[in-house]
Amino acid sequence: MIGRAITSIFWGIAADRLGRKPVIAFSMLSVVILQIFFGLSTKYWMAIAARLLLGSLNGLLGPIKAYAIEVCQTEHQALGISVVNTVWGLGVVIGPGLGGYLAQPAEKYPQTFSKESVFGRFPYLLPCLVVSIFAAIVLISCIWPPETIHKHKITEKDIRIVKALPSQQAHWDMPRKKSLLQNWPWMSTMLSYCLFGLHETAYSEILSIWAVSDSKYGGLSFSSGDIGQVLSVSGASLLVYQLIIYHWVNKFLGPLNSSRIASSLSILVLATFPFMTYLSGTKLSFAIYAAAMTKSVLGITISCGMCLLQNNAVRQDQRGTANGIATTGMSFFKAVAPVGAGILFSWAQKRHDATFFPGD
Repeated sequence: MIGRAITSIFWGIAADRLGRKPVIAFSMLSVVILQIFFGLSTKYWMAIAARLLLGSLNGLLGPIKAYAIEVCQTEHQALGISVVNTVWGLGVVIGPGLGGYLAQPAEKYPQTFSKESVFGRFPYLLPCLVVSIFAAIVLISCIWPPETIHKHKITEKDIRIVKALPSQQAHWDMPRKKSLLQNWPWMSTMLSYCLFGLHETAYSEILSIWAVSDSKYGGLSFSSGDIGQVLSVSGASLLVYQLIIYHWVNKFLGPLNSSRIASSLSILVLATFPFMTYLSGTKLSFAIYAAAMTKSVLGITISCGMCLLQNNAVRQDQRGTANGIATTGMSFFKAVAPVGAGILFSWAQKRHDATFFPGD
């Protein structure tokens, strides 16, 4: 996150000047190399350096959102953004499982991998190698998608045609390029996007801790397996919603109204969680599954809506930079969220039986 926050603006500017494809291709190359480096780490500083470099050199997040908007027709932009979020969610679901199954193969699968082999000496190389191979396939596939940023030289003939137009029409044909900091529609959605990133990260961090906490502290006394199952079902419902339902929601409500409605409903859903401690058995299961699934659906509605509003509030030649700034801000807020939420949650647990403003 620190690496991404430092370089996201640079990668956004590069995507606007050089094109989306070169930045995407370089980002995938960095994954190929640095994942292997991470798997070969024998010291803690080596592992940290690999992650910092990967965050710094992988400028994929901003340009890929801009690309998803540009490669789709207007009526399909919502589907394009939701597909980006869907595959991200799919990676979040598959990635930890892949790492769990493939890490330390010499201990888990001694008949296939010996302790003297390279995978015995580097127990985390295998999952990293699988990711690098997959990233290499994606890197090769970058040859085929079209570039969406086109740099054309303006001919003298085109200049004469524009000059010959009536002044008002010429003004319409050449939209003004204003600073992003003076673009209030973009600034407002970018700030909302960052604050929502803070909220979502805090929610996801605290949900698991709260669920596994003892009931005397206001938790649900769940096992890690129980909360893992809740998160899996929530993730599966999210994939279905994004691929099939979200673009219809956006079509009827638009990105702004859908984000407003989802934000308002999120407040109501979150307010139900503390009262689940009074439930048990089937009632508790139904309540926690329903609330987690609804919260996930509302969260992705807000996220997709904010992305659409951001990308449509700027010119195409500023879109990469705009996404880079938004990614930097979001990374900072996401870095702060777990610490702030953890402090607040600990304070609430200590005040669980307080008379004034109890922690529950």
